[in-house]
Amino acid sequence: MQNNAQTIKQTNTKSNLWMFLIPSLLGLFLFMAPISYEGDITIPVAILAKTIQALFGDHLVGIVTGIIIFMASASVLCRIKNPAFISRNAFLNGLFNPSPLWLMVRVIGGLAVAMTFFQIGPKAIWEENTGGLVLEGLLPTLFSVFIFAGLLLPLLLNFGLLELFGTLLSKVMRPIFNLPGRSAIDCIASWLGDGSVGILLTSKQYETKFYTQREAAVVGTTFSAVSITFSLVVLAQVELEHLFLPFYGAICLAGIVAAIIIPRIPPLSMKKDTFIDGSKPKEDADLVPVGHTNFSWGMELALEKAGKVKSIGSVFGEGVRNAIDMVFGVLPVVMGLGTIALVIAEYTSVFSILGQPFIPFLELLGVPEAAAASETIVVGFADMFIPAILASSIDNEMTRFVIAAMSVTQLIYMSEVGALLLGSRIPVNIFELFAIFILRTLITLPVIAGIAHLIF
Repeated sequence: MQNNAQTIKQTNTKSNLWMFLIPSLLGLFLFMAPISYEGDITIPVAILAKTIQALFGDHLVGIVTGIIIFMASASVLCRIKNPAFISRNAFLNGLFNPSPLWLMVRVIGGLAVAMTFFQIGPKAIWEENTGGLVLEGLLPTLFSVFIFAGLLLPLLLNFGLLELFGTLLSKVMRPIFNLPGRSAIDCIASWLGDGSVGILLTSKQYETKFYTQREAAVVGTTFSAVSITFSLVVLAQVELEHLFLPFYGAICLAGIVAAIIIPRIPPLSMKKDTFIDGSKPKEDADLVPVGHTNFSWGMELALEKAGKVKSIGSVFGEGVRNAIDMVFGVLPVVMGLGTIALVIAEYTSVFSILGQPFIPFLELLGVPEAAAASETIVVGFADMFIPAILASSIDNEMTRFVIAAMSVTQLIYMSEVGALLLGSRIPVNIFELFAIFILRTLITLPVIAGIAHLIF
């Protein structure tokens, strides 16, 4: 009898090992393997996203427009009629019945996308630097990324990979960043690939009680970095491509310094260490039991997680729900908030006025043309690429270098990352995002300026 029980246990362990190993290795490859594609370094999920863009071509803008208008209209109708088949279904109710604030943002997104697509109404809303930039430059990419990232995300989440990484890396992530080891997956996926993938991953982990409110807010606002590829695009805009290595080195160093300091000060330090349902994490959650190494305990947790997967169909269904949630729930928010931010940046002097107090700071750091540079600082909150566009007209190379690197390390910009964070369930509001944006600027600027003085 004992031999039979032992045989069953060994068989289960072996099947769990394969259930852990195959999907996890596939997930690691798809989300984290840096590969060369058309001269750029990227990740396979980003390449899959590009195939969708190539497949649909110019029709993709029309598809995205239709989705956003549909969601705005359907959400208003649901608020008025509240059909029983939606209110009884938790997923549909969450998708079509947002809070009054997010309903308003969806309606703004619907109006903005209709004006932009048909080029009607005030030109300030639909021109190429405002609504046109969001609709044609950003949303098709996000649509493609969301589909594949949403479908394939369970490979990272459901088969034990996070349990293994969480245990192995807790001794690094916890003391340095005060985060669980599993957050390293988010960091790597964001850094190598796409910040939107990292936010999607963070949001899902928060919703499933793997992150507390504080941890989700810290990871979402600190590690959702832009890819190496986009950093090169920013550098090309300021005509300093030959300085890519020191440029990216400055970004990495400044980013690490900000990641160590900012979570330890308000507003992030004031976030509660409780899960989404208000419960508290176990105090010994990161402890490795006696008799286990970090690796052996991580593998045990990983195999236990993999053993809970009952069918591939259920995992696929979760992936489909992820993709639908992001495409239909977040795209209208990005269109609404992104367009508002870019209209403010393009047609008002708000960001220039807000940048004035930075002139003495820039002069103190020895940055040439401080007045011109100050105008680019706060405008990055609207869109990450705008500072580089403005900096391209500045003559001094050192100033262009500082502005380009700063625009990448500021991280929070409303035309993508900021809107995605607000559209997710990660517990941050727009005022906290702006405060974090300013803090990141104040902390990373001295690091970047110091490196710039060494180069120039």
